[in-house]
Parts: sequence; C-alpha cells; structure tokens
Amino acid sequence: MPRKNIPLRIDPAVADAISRWAQDETRSVNSQIEMMLREQLRRAGRLPKNVGKIAKPGRPAKKEPIDQSVF
Repeated sequence: MPRKNIPLRIDPAVADAISRWAQDETRSVNSQIEMMLREQLRRAGRLPKNVGKIAKPGRPAKKEPIDQSVF
C-alpha cells in the first residue's frame, strides 16, 4: 500500500521522546508515530475498517540463501 508523505512540525522534546520509544520498540520513528496515531484513532472509534496493516516491530526475517549450485 502506498504511503502518503506528511510534513510534521513537532516540539524537539516530544520528537526525542518518540525517538527513544521507537528505539525501545525496534521501530523507525515514522512507524512509531503511525502506530501511535492508529491506536488513538482506534480508541476514538475513528480507525477506518479498510486501513492496511502496520509492520510488526523489529527487523524483517532473513530470507533463506539461494543455492547457487542449482544454476
């Protein structure tokens, strides 16, 4: 699903707190902000039903190496 770019002006102390939280959760700052916004939308009953899934925290799973001897 394509993502929409939104410029964000934020208090530096808030940005630092979000950055630390994102590191604790092994997320990017962008993913952390999206997760926080989604949670608030859900709590307010405003999260759209057709919203895409958010990536799980952490690094993506490693893919198995391709056996080059087959080629």
